[in-house]
Amino acid sequence: MTGPVVEVVGLEVFAHHGVYEHERRDGQPFLFDVRLIGSSASEQSDRLEDAIDYGAVCDRVVELAGGGPYSLLERLAAVVGGGDIDFLDVVVAHVHIRTAHGQNGFIGGGVGFVGGHLGPGGAEVGRFGAR
Repeated sequence: MTGPVVEVVGLEVFAHHGVYEHERRDGQPFLFDVRLIGSSASEQSDRLEDAIDYGAVCDRVVELAGGGPYSLLERLAAVVGGGDIDFLDVVVAHVHIRTAHGQNGFIGGGVGFVGGHLGPGGAEVGRFGAR
């Protein structure tokens, strides 16, 4: 599918998710990268009302990330990626979430960040930014 791509990169949301009790109790920052592919209506019309609303995307991500709590990044990515964004006329959504688990000593091996990704093929989790 083709259409205009809208990306929101580095949206920081403080939320109370995680496997460990202290993560849920104390909370932690999560960084969201959201990639949306809309219909081609805005390319054809050049009208703002046909475009994906960046502000609505950010507001919805913040709202959904404030729910839960969720233990797994995969679940959080699925909630945000499937979070009733159809009102934005979005064809495909990719959600990438990062948190600084490695920096807090929860994961060994010098990992800078861990993250989850949800795209059309489903959720994945990986370690990112190895030091």
